[in-house]
Amino acid sequence: MHAEDQKRRAAAHALTYVTEGMRLGLGTGSTARHFVELLSEKVHAGLNVLCVPTSEQTLSQAVSLGVPIATLDEAGPLDLCVDGADEIGPGLALIKGGGGALLREKIVASAAREMVVIADSSKKVDVLGRFPLPIEIVDFGVASIEQHVAAAVRKAGCEGAVKLRRDGDGHPFVTDQGHLILDAHLGRIPDPAALARAVEEVAGVVEHGLFLGLARRAVLAGTDGITVLEPGSF
Repeated sequence: MHAEDQKRRAAAHALTYVTEGMRLGLGTGSTARHFVELLSEKVHAGLNVLCVPTSEQTLSQAVSLGVPIATLDEAGPLDLCVDGADEIGPGLALIKGGGGALLREKIVASAAREMVVIADSSKKVDVLGRFPLPIEIVDFGVASIEQHVAAAVRKAGCEGAVKLRRDGDGHPFVTDQGHLILDAHLGRIPDPAALARAVEEVAGVVEHGLFLGLARRAVLAGTDGITVLEPGSF
């Protein structure tokens, strides 16, 4: 089965968790796009929901499809956040932010009673780190911040290059919040919690793409169907 078909099947399964009147967080990325498309069909069929997008990209898609949207301040606490992930590790520890929306994604996920991750089965890994870890930083003293992040990475027992993300034109990639992204190419992260703490101590770091203790369920679609994981059943 094609990866996009798997993503859509995972999104369709997550839609079964959505009920009338829910306030939803809408994720960002290729799998989340499928969820928004399928949700819009339910909305046009009469489902009443209010949704908070995690990026300008998702906001644009939701508006174009007629999905009711609000800011997080307007919606208040959310019932459910549905989002994708770049990697899903033991305990449903995640790496997110490949698209650069990690800050808003983490804020929205933290505001939700439950976070459900949707992905194709290739995103499940035994050890996080093959996918570069995004780290959002301010645009002041970038070289200094980069050096300190590299030192924090080593302190946490990881190895690898830390590089400023650039767009297709070679310019620094800028997030929806006007920040920059460092990508840490680590290969493996033996202790995600230790790395998170070390990176958070660096002045100038706004947020990182390690989502720990947020996901309550992961819906994975593979060639053998749907698998639903919880933190203790990985």
